[in-house]
Formats: sequence, C-alpha cells, structure tokens
Amino acid sequence: MIRSMTGFGSASSIVDGRHFSLEIRALNGKHLKCHVRLPEELLGLESELESIVSSEIQRGTVTMTVRFQDRSSHAAADINNEALAHYIEQVSSIDGVNIDAGTLLQLPGVLVHNTGEDARAEALNKLRQLATEACSAVNTMRSEEGKSLYSDLMAHLDRIAGEVVHIEARIPEVNKLFSERLKSRMSSMLGELGAEVREEDLIREVAIFAEKSDIAEEVSRLHGHLDQFKELISVEPASPIGRTLDFITQEMLREANTMGSKCLDPVVSKHVVSIKGAVDRIKEQVQNVE
Repeated sequence: MIRSMTGFGSASSIVDGRHFSLEIRALNGKHLKCHVRLPEELLGLESELESIVSSEIQRGTVTMTVRFQDRSSHAAADINNEALAHYIEQVSSIDGVNIDAGTLLQLPGVLVHNTGEDARAEALNKLRQLATEACSAVNTMRSEEGKSLYSDLMAHLDRIAGEVVHIEARIPEVNKLFSERLKSRMSSMLGELGAEVREEDLIREVAIFAEKSDIAEEVSRLHGHLDQFKELISVEPASPIGRTLDFITQEMLREANTMGSKCLDPVVSKHVVSIKGAVDRIKEQVQNVE
C-alpha cells in the first residue's frame, strides 16, 4: 500500500536525570532531505541520526529536533575564562555601558558544558533508540494517510475508466453520424447539378474520416496506464513510487489530449474534459505519495 510523505512522530526518555526528547516532522520532497537540530551539548551527532532516518524513510523533507536537559549532579557547566575576559574587555571599552555578571554568563561560549565521551556515547545510544521510535510513528501516520490517498486515487481512476467506456461506445455512433451528414451534404450539392451520390465515394470519405479520428491506440494506451497505476498503488512498494506515478499521470493526460484533438465529437469532448479533470486531481495527489 502507498504511503504519504507527510507525518509526525516523537519520543522521549529520562535517564539518570538527563531528559531527552526527539521530534520528527516529514513533508513532501522530491528526494530525501534530512535536517537535524541538536542542542549545543550534543553537536556532532548529526550524521549518526541522519543515517537512522535514511534507513527508515526513503523520500521527503525530514526535520528532526532534539531537546536535551541535564538535571543530574553533573549538569553544572564550566566558565570559559578566556571568552569571559574577552567579552569584559569589549564591554569595558564602551562608555556608559554596564553589564552584570548574570548577563555575561548568558553570552555565547561563556558557559561550556563538558560532556565526556562516555556521556556522549550514552546520549547517542539513547537518541538512536528515540529516533527509531519516532520514525516508526512517522511511518505509521504516513501509512494511515496513504490509505486515504489510495481511496481517493482509486475513485479518480475508476472515473477515468468509466469515461473511456463511454467514449468507446460513442465511436461507432460518431462514424455513423458523420456518414449521414456527409451523405446529406453531398446529395444537396450534387442534386443542384443533377447528379447522385455514389456509394463508393461516400464509403471512401467515411473511411478517411474514420482513420483520421481513430483513437483506438490512445484508448488502449490509456487502459494500460490505468492498469499499471492501479497495480503500483495496490502492492507494498520496494522503493518510492511517487515519481513513477507522476510520470504515468503525465502520460494519461497526453493520451486524453490526443483523443480530444483527433475526435471532435461534442459528446466525446465532454468525456475527455472529465478525464482531464480527474487526471489533474490525480496529479495533485501523487505529489504526496512517497
């Protein structure tokens, strides 16, 4: 079953007074793009977390936001004396500017959180677990939205198939009506000259018209596109199919346009317009398919 590209998932955990929370938001995208936002204490772990996302999600724009609070006994930060001295020197050179110690400590780089290698390794292991859980939640939501997409797409495909059936049934009537109109016009013109319409001339003109307006190939290809589309969205895909579906949709629209230009019957044109409307809706929806 197809999956949507939009989804949300979150996971959190508390380990020895250290609070971890992780959110993943997935939106539409032609390829997989992953953005990882980490707090200062955990910078450098982006690639590890991106690899987990890429193993779970194949297409879309994914944003992972990690939040971390250390409320353990090791949470105290060290003061970067060099950075602090540099700030004080700059502030002191500005007349009339007073700044208190609390404000100084909030400046970037003044407080340094010394996260040891063991602590970072523990944090990474926990974040891996949370990232996997969040990705699972994202994919669950994407699958649920995929069910709605599937139902909507199938409805439009069935609508197109029904319009094609009406067009196929109309074609013999189109040729018959053309034959009658042509015979009437030829009889009127030749009657003024005292001549009669020859059956072989009429048959030849009708045959030429039928050949020019023949849309059997377009109808056959459109049926093939519909079958292929239905097959792709009805099975569990081994890889993303959204771009393939988009291509098939373009082909369906091309066949509909060709049918409309070759067969100028107003009834057929009405059905072609309905097909093109359904194809446009499908094209909008497949932009959401992974």
